[in-house]
Amino acid sequence: AMTMLSEGAIEVSQNIRKIEGGNGLPRFRVMMSDGRHTLSSFMLSTQLNYLIEENTLSLYCICVLKRHVTNILKDGRRVVIILEIDVIKRAEEVAGRIGDPTPYTESQTKPQQTTSNHDSRPPLQPQNRNEMNRGFSKDFGKKGPAAMPSTPGGGSKVVPIASLNPYQSKWTIRARVTNKSSIRTWSNSRGDGKLFTVELVDESGEIRMTAFNQEVDKFFGLIEAGKVYYISKCSLKIANKQYTSVKNDYEMTLNGESSIVPCEDSCDVPMVQCDFVSIGDLENKEKDSIVDVIGVCKKTDEATHFTSKSNREMSKRTLHLIDISGKLVTVTLWGEEAEKFDGSGEPIIAIKGAKLSDFGGCSLSASFSSTLMVNPDIPEAHKLRGWYDKEGHSMEGQSLTEMRSGGGGGNTNWKTLTDVKTEHLGHGEKADYYTCIATIVYLRKENCLYQACPSQDCNKKVVDQQNGMFRCEKCDKEFPNFKYRLILSANIADYGDNQWVTCFQESAEAILGQNAAYLGQLKESNEAAFDEVFQQANFNSFIFRSRVKLETYNDESRIKATVMEVKPVDHKDYSKRLIMNIRKLVVQ
Repeated sequence: AMTMLSEGAIEVSQNIRKIEGGNGLPRFRVMMSDGRHTLSSFMLSTQLNYLIEENTLSLYCICVLKRHVTNILKDGRRVVIILEIDVIKRAEEVAGRIGDPTPYTESQTKPQQTTSNHDSRPPLQPQNRNEMNRGFSKDFGKKGPAAMPSTPGGGSKVVPIASLNPYQSKWTIRARVTNKSSIRTWSNSRGDGKLFTVELVDESGEIRMTAFNQEVDKFFGLIEAGKVYYISKCSLKIANKQYTSVKNDYEMTLNGESSIVPCEDSCDVPMVQCDFVSIGDLENKEKDSIVDVIGVCKKTDEATHFTSKSNREMSKRTLHLIDISGKLVTVTLWGEEAEKFDGSGEPIIAIKGAKLSDFGGCSLSASFSSTLMVNPDIPEAHKLRGWYDKEGHSMEGQSLTEMRSGGGGGNTNWKTLTDVKTEHLGHGEKADYYTCIATIVYLRKENCLYQACPSQDCNKKVVDQQNGMFRCEKCDKEFPNFKYRLILSANIADYGDNQWVTCFQESAEAILGQNAAYLGQLKESNEAAFDEVFQQANFNSFIFRSRVKLETYNDESRIKATVMEVKPVDHKDYSKRLIMNIRKLVVQ
């Protein structure tokens, strides 16, 4: 065991002391021993507190220190922040203290403000300490100050983004803005405010920075996407991964003392850091993964406008990207990005931080935290351009979107209702999508209309207060009016089977040939005319695009089918497809 320790494994020795942290989280100070010396200057980073709470890190256990940062305080004392540590032998497997270690003393070094483990070695040095320095060039730390001896921001040293942590206060980073959001506002019971975010990159890594309220006024106009800045005196906290795909455990917040100074000599700061995934490999990724992709925009759909579930007016546009894998995937752009996008000339599109969805098989969505680059000046883009112009442009490409569920043709996955049952569509982990031609055989008109909140951003059902007012629980308001919404149960059939489906507003209006507001009026004023609408809609055929998923209620599982889109049957097209199918059967 003695040799184990001297080779760089470290024993947790005499004590673990709890200190109250400034942000409400307790901090733990740990004394470590390598068998020869002890040192009590170790602090556990707060995201590792669970190791103490679960009693994994306890007296006399043996561990490997994998990632750390060393800070030097004003009085010259060292503090080693533990960022990653593995317990390789639990305390109960170790027979108490190993060796007879004495407290470690070092000659007092000249106080420096801060260092990262980039250029100072703590006395207890694990062998694989370079994990912290992933990816930045050896001379990065030195390059900054050399190019700019008196760094703006109080003369503190330029450090790499990867070495930033909340236990150091005096630092400056030199980084490029790769993404700048618009100003977003919020309003809740505690008041209202505004914020904007930027993403920053240097050779070592990336980090997200947020500005609130006064800092929005101060800095929004100063910061430009693509430019390089010296940034110092920001607060650092643990990153909320829910809101960002930036690969960093921490994020920065601008405050009253923060300083941002443009940097003129910036050619050595990278434009963006992407870890591109081949389109062909997207199918092997988990749903909701955040990925970077690059491809040629083979086709651009028109921007469409719609009302979201929260009843906001929104716009979106779908791009079809292909890469050397020969696979195609759709990417949805939203809002302003969708409106202004120009896909002429089949540009190369790189997207950092796109979200992978299982909607219609395998598709991508570029959210507000994604960065969209058109024809970026990066090697991957030049390689793609060469491939596409030479051979890629003539490829049809196999689409991952709307294909995963049972293969079907092209973008639609045509099925009969018999296929839906025999192929057990909807029984997998993910919902399945298919298209069929079917006929309405029954419409349930009971409860197909409901009174919904009239405000633009809400479709919630309202409660009639019996006094001329209608209350919406979601908006917490009462209104003198409401709007009608449709939720229609229909039984559809083709030659082989039938299926119950649910149709919401747009698809229900398409089937009934009337809008919800008019139907609501009819129901109140002319029951016979209301019934007639349903009679007229019966036995009409449509193309239904549906989503099926097995859902369980009260221990009973059944397939829930929701109609996503209803279109009239194009008989010419339908006949062509039937002839093609007949030919295939003849060949078999």
